[in-house]
Amino acid sequence: MQTQNALSAGSIGWLGFELNVLRRLKFRSIALPLVGEPQLGHYLKRWEVRVSANDPSQWAWTKSQAFIENNCELLSEEDVEAVVDDAYVPQNYFRNPSLLTWFNETDAWWFDNVRANADRMNSPYKRALALALGMAVGDYVFSFNVDTRDLRQPLSLSNVFRRLWHTLSPPVNNLRQNVSSNRSAKAFVAETRDTELMFLRLPRPTRSSDTRNARVVTWREEWIRQGRGFWRELARDRGAKLDTYVETKEQYLGLIDDLLHTSAHLPLWALEAVSDGFVTTDELVECVSNTRKIDAIYTKDFSELLGIQAVIITAAA
Repeated sequence: MQTQNALSAGSIGWLGFELNVLRRLKFRSIALPLVGEPQLGHYLKRWEVRVSANDPSQWAWTKSQAFIENNCELLSEEDVEAVVDDAYVPQNYFRNPSLLTWFNETDAWWFDNVRANADRMNSPYKRALALALGMAVGDYVFSFNVDTRDLRQPLSLSNVFRRLWHTLSPPVNNLRQNVSSNRSAKAFVAETRDTELMFLRLPRPTRSSDTRNARVVTWREEWIRQGRGFWRELARDRGAKLDTYVETKEQYLGLIDDLLHTSAHLPLWALEAVSDGFVTTDELVECVSNTRKIDAIYTKDFSELLGIQAVIITAAA
């Protein structure tokens, strides 16, 4: 569990780094083309910033609906009980048999039934909140390994769901029309108007090796989409996109350059990257400077917790 605690501490520190940089900039609206987890957008609403969030992954889009686009709605106790109602009762067949790849049969029935129950919610924001809690329950299951799985209590996922609901961050009403979308980053920035700042989290270059994080993200997407038959079509539709597999440094930098040219109409940029040896900070700076003059470069070392260094580059038109 020490690894899990380190990841949590790293996430909190990472958000603090992002907010520390953003406090130095003047903006009242922000576009997040690859939002991923919603914590940054959720927090910026406290600053009364209008947030436009996007992600090609439906799991991230769902979380953005729950915590960024949603200003007011909450799950009631009755809603929670409706979501976990008879969650362990086997049905005639699995709606999403791919869950058996990720979980034992008992847990797979729970996730399959909870997914169906969430779709019966009478509000898209309540549905998104229920699904976000379901993903958190999945993270809980994935926090155990072969050596620690015996520590789990049997048939406890509904109780975990309820505990997570009690700790859920309340919605922030910034009195702004925040939006979330599920498009490619390029299509999103091309159509974004009347927005002062683009905060682009550059994805870590995904190559051929699988990681725990990649497995977690994969199961989330298959759970939200209720199967895995979409992967081939999704890969064909995305083609060479920044959030897909890249094999060379040149390809990765070329995709960044293309996206930045598409974002030229947005007056202020902040680009966040991870220095992990694939692309150096100097190479990234050179790529950005080909399109716009750089204002500042901020770095923070997360080596002790995550083994990486973060960098944020700001540039103005």
